[in-house]
Amino acid sequence: MKRRFLIYLLCATILIILMIGTDNHLVQHVSLFLYTDDISCYQEPSTSHSLPDFDPELDKPTTDRNIFFHETSCFDENGLILNARQACAVESAAKMNPNMNVYLLFVSASKISNQSRKMFHQLRTYPNVRIRRIYPEKYMNNTPLDLWYSSGMLKTSSWPRSHMSDILRYLTLWKYGGIYLDLDVVITSSLERLTNFAGAEDWEHVGAGAMGFDATTLGRRVADACIRDVKTNFRGDMWGNNGPGVITRILQKICSTKYIRDMTTIRCHGFKVFSPAVFYPVHYKKWKVYFETQGRNETMKRVEKAMAIHVWNKLSKFEDVRVDSDVPYSIIARKHCPKIFNSCEKLF
Repeated sequence: MKRRFLIYLLCATILIILMIGTDNHLVQHVSLFLYTDDISCYQEPSTSHSLPDFDPELDKPTTDRNIFFHETSCFDENGLILNARQACAVESAAKMNPNMNVYLLFVSASKISNQSRKMFHQLRTYPNVRIRRIYPEKYMNNTPLDLWYSSGMLKTSSWPRSHMSDILRYLTLWKYGGIYLDLDVVITSSLERLTNFAGAEDWEHVGAGAMGFDATTLGRRVADACIRDVKTNFRGDMWGNNGPGVITRILQKICSTKYIRDMTTIRCHGFKVFSPAVFYPVHYKKWKVYFETQGRNETMKRVEKAMAIHVWNKLSKFEDVRVDSDVPYSIIARKHCPKIFNSCEKLF
């Protein structure tokens, strides 16, 4: 009986993994009971070998002229790891938006790993890139999330690192204004004229991987509503509730409609909800087209009309891309993050 139970348990686990891999949104409703992320690094003090601490006075985020990326992983004694695809996202943002400050913010106090040193060096050749470390507890001070965070709510999450990423994107935009982007994107067009916006993943979800709130009354209204939604509706047992769930709920209220297709700029009081073609030109179920030569011309036509591509890292991270290949992802990266791409030896 014990052996049979273990077999059933193994089969159930495999089934859950397959279901998650097949449907990106199903993960929102599956509790993770096998593993919990450790976030002890968030409290560790920086050392002389760590990244410089983020200082809002010295680093001077300029209202509405900022692009932010966050990395909320904890790292081992080998140090911070930034892979080529993540570095590509940052470079593409800096290259395509030279008049904007691009911040890459880590929460781990680790030193830079030897394997990622070249990536950091290439990013630092851009004068508008700033790579810093933040202390979450200090970062939350004097914000609506101050007491919420100090109460330990994040530690109740099944995915605290992922949910920290969700929280920081809204908090950062609330604090400084500007644009937030995921680290699995490539920016293919200038974002400098964008103000209050978000991109729809599909016609059922507004994505949280590319969005911006400015310093206008509308921008402050949306930012404040989002940060308060995070505080009130935080769910540690649901993957997407605290990320895309937040901006979707808020826009449904502001735009007075539950349907993404009906979220026009007029109905949303000036807030722009871009169609999936702008920031998510390839649906997550078809992510493999970025890694295949078959259908390449059709994929590239979609990309030409987009401001960015999202390669769905959760699904694609183990897919190899040779630097000498002509799959869509390599073509796009070769053009929009050339320093990082050309620093790779065989695989991107």
